Amino acid sequence: MTKDTDFRPSMSLALAQKKAKMLHDIRQFFIKKDVLEITTPVLSHYGNTDVFIESISANFHHGGQLKTGYLHTSPEFAMKRVLADYGVPIFQICQVFRDNERSLRHNIEFTMLEWYRPNFCLSDLADELGELLSTVLGNSITVKSYSYKQVFLDTLGVHPFTADISTLRHTAQIHGINLDMGDDRQGWLDLLFSHFIEPNLGFDTPILITDYPPKTAALAKICHDDEGLPVAQRFELYINGLEIANAYDELADSQALLERFKADNAKRYALQLPIMPIDMNLVHACDHLPSCSGIALGIDRLFMVREQLSNIGEAITITTDNA
Repeated sequence: MTKDTDFRPSMSLALAQKKAKMLHDIRQFFIKKDVLEITTPVLSHYGNTDVFIESISANFHHGGQLKTGYLHTSPEFAMKRVLADYGVPIFQICQVFRDNERSLRHNIEFTMLEWYRPNFCLSDLADELGELLSTVLGNSITVKSYSYKQVFLDTLGVHPFTADISTLRHTAQIHGINLDMGDDRQGWLDLLFSHFIEPNLGFDTPILITDYPPKTAALAKICHDDEGLPVAQRFELYINGLEIANAYDELADSQALLERFKADNAKRYALQLPIMPIDMNLVHACDHLPSCSGIALGIDRLFMVREQLSNIGEAITITTDNA
């Protein structure tokens, strides 16, 4: 039997009022910049192929037939279809869903802000992100950039693009980690980053980590850094050791996009994960995308930072555990 207090929201009234004001301020920020607010479906026929993101499936009836759909992990796919047709700046604030995510920093359902800017490069988007953070956090914010390569060199003395697996394994071991990522080179890098780099990022000022390995490109373009090494044109924002946002210089090549989706599903098959239906609507729209950059930002985590909260449950009205 549940206790009579179990009905209570996990967020206090005072925090709910502050979060409502924050959402209002975010909307006003984009309205003043003539960025169009849109809504797109939460339920789709297609899921996210990303190996490290688990979609939630949902059964529904359409035309009298039973269908399996997926709750979106981000509004990215649908928003890019809209952008390819409208060609104007757009933003959306919505609920998104990622299965099997539960911790002090994770909830299966959470609130995401996503926006796309035609004719913006990543540095333009970083500048706008700094403006938004200044608006939300209530003071002038300076955002600093730090390349993925340099943060590895400075923190661990390892070059992430040239170090072999044995070096990465040894680095993990001498720092007390005995997990075995086998021959998954990016897996070793992810392990080292999550344990030794990420927890220390963004305490003095918000930090953008840039120029990620190509295997982490997702839907970002690939370019070359100052050493001539291929890197993904993306950045992630960290504040107080929390990943807050993820941005891409958006890929606008349907064939390359389709190949990435197929490669994802091949990895899924090898790992005995569900094969995800590929969103061909997005693939077809991709060739019509204007040159643009886009970014997804976790509203609940940003609110945690602003209010100095240690548990995401305090930033969400009712968590999945008690929904």
